[in-house]
Amino acid sequence: MPTMKKRIPDFSKQLKAGTKKSHTAAENTKFVASYLRGVVSEENYKQLIANFYFIYHAMETEVERLKEDDFVGPMRLNGLPRQKALAEDCEYFWGKDWRENIYPTEATQQYINRIKEVAHDNPKLLIGHHYTRYMGDLSGGVILGNITKNALNLKDKGLAFYDFPEITDKKGFKESYRSVLDNFIPVDQSDVNAIIVEANYAFRLNMYMFEEIQGDATKGFLATACGYVNSRIQYFLKVAGVI
Repeated sequence: MPTMKKRIPDFSKQLKAGTKKSHTAAENTKFVASYLRGVVSEENYKQLIANFYFIYHAMETEVERLKEDDFVGPMRLNGLPRQKALAEDCEYFWGKDWRENIYPTEATQQYINRIKEVAHDNPKLLIGHHYTRYMGDLSGGVILGNITKNALNLKDKGLAFYDFPEITDKKGFKESYRSVLDNFIPVDQSDVNAIIVEANYAFRLNMYMFEEIQGDATKGFLATACGYVNSRIQYFLKVAGVI
């Protein structure tokens, strides 16, 4: 008789609640706070788009490689991939030879390395990175797209990253995404705890990247390192039943 797969019906709610503080902290970084006020230079945005290209290339390559994985496979949803859109934006901002000209910053490379590490060593943790990036894109894409368009005086090009042509109902899609987490990912509570820890680390890696673009990389790196160590301590204490 086949073993029934585990699932946590409030996985998505736990993930949202468990990353709330990190989400707020990311929005309050100097770079993002300025961005939300419409203050962003083309130079900084140009590097941000290049960074995102490398990040999404790494994540989407691993998701495709793990398409048969019980944990990652169900997250391979149509309409989400951003690599092609980011390639269009990179060509707009960096020119036709953009592939030879763009580069990942130090913080971005750290982010990429972590994505590859968890994808190979513990694939279920990739869900934390997937959730952090794509749910953020779907939730804030329209607003950030309009801010970018106005701040950089863009017309019809340079905004492909924010466009999800295959997803006409973003609210409905996000509900479906949460349903996949709650009903199709065979996790137990220990897995959920670990994925929440990893999602918080993903937020911190994003924050480090933002701070680096803003020119405050040392502060961002130390905050990321200390925050990750603390999150791991909290996770193991929780698993051990201490807290």
